[in-house]
Amino acid sequence: MQKVVGRRRKAFWLRTVRKVLVTGASGFVGRHLLKYLLEQNFDVHVAYRNSAYRPNDVTIHLADLLEPGEAERLMKAVQPTHLLHLAWDVSPGLFWHARNNLDWVVASLALYRAFVNVGGKRAVFTGTCAEYDWGSEWLDETSTPRKPQTLYGVAKNSLFDLITAVGEPHTQFAWGRLFFLYGPGEPPKRLVPDVMDSLLRGMEIACTSGRQERDFLHVADAARALVSVLVSDYCGAVNIASGECHPVRAIVEKIGVLAGRPELLRFGAKHSPENEPKRLVANVSVLKGLGFTPRYSLDEGLKQTWEWRQNPN
Repeated sequence: MQKVVGRRRKAFWLRTVRKVLVTGASGFVGRHLLKYLLEQNFDVHVAYRNSAYRPNDVTIHLADLLEPGEAERLMKAVQPTHLLHLAWDVSPGLFWHARNNLDWVVASLALYRAFVNVGGKRAVFTGTCAEYDWGSEWLDETSTPRKPQTLYGVAKNSLFDLITAVGEPHTQFAWGRLFFLYGPGEPPKRLVPDVMDSLLRGMEIACTSGRQERDFLHVADAARALVSVLVSDYCGAVNIASGECHPVRAIVEKIGVLAGRPELLRFGAKHSPENEPKRLVANVSVLKGLGFTPRYSLDEGLKQTWEWRQNPN
């Protein structure tokens, strides 16, 4: 009798194990995700194409999602209950109009279908604030029109619409729209690392007037936010942002103070791009409703990022 009870308990435990497959785990956001998933007692599996990044306490699978049939093979091997899909080509300065955005739409659809076919329960994919009409200053998941102006934005927006239209009855789907992120590990050729690296080298840096206002969020907070969405039962789009707007100039000035070299900042030395939005801020009421609040203020986050930038590890 005792053996039967033991088997039942073991069977119940096996049924309740949460196994998550993460794509893009070697990327800017992905590297910050894994520890929060482990804290939530997920059995964490990551898919890499050829990354040298090998984190501890997770199971690694080599897979090229752009190859036909690879998504199906990966899903059959892992059999995940949860899926967190971040993988995409976001090479700085190139990804906005890169043709391989189309390839990633196809690969992401194949990944989702393979996940559904193995009985996956909950999937969270990452989108972008570039899906919205940037003629609107206040970006809300339900009321703001979506009118992407780049191929990247169009691709992400189309993927969201396609998966939403499928409406799989046994698989929950959520879509995290990432806003303007910064923090340790951010690749070069973006605002914060460009300014920090120039000041570290003692070089002047040409800036725009910096009057445009943006909603910035520390990358570790973005990672925690995505995990909050994953462990919830919320379905649909959710903004991954701070809900606070700051002039770009104020952010650059804060970095100048941290570096002790504010005299190297040359505001107005560069022209702002044509039709650049003056103000973009997210409505984060949905995210707050899931119990999420950022841990980093802008000052704390920039200070931590500056310290990391001086001694990356």
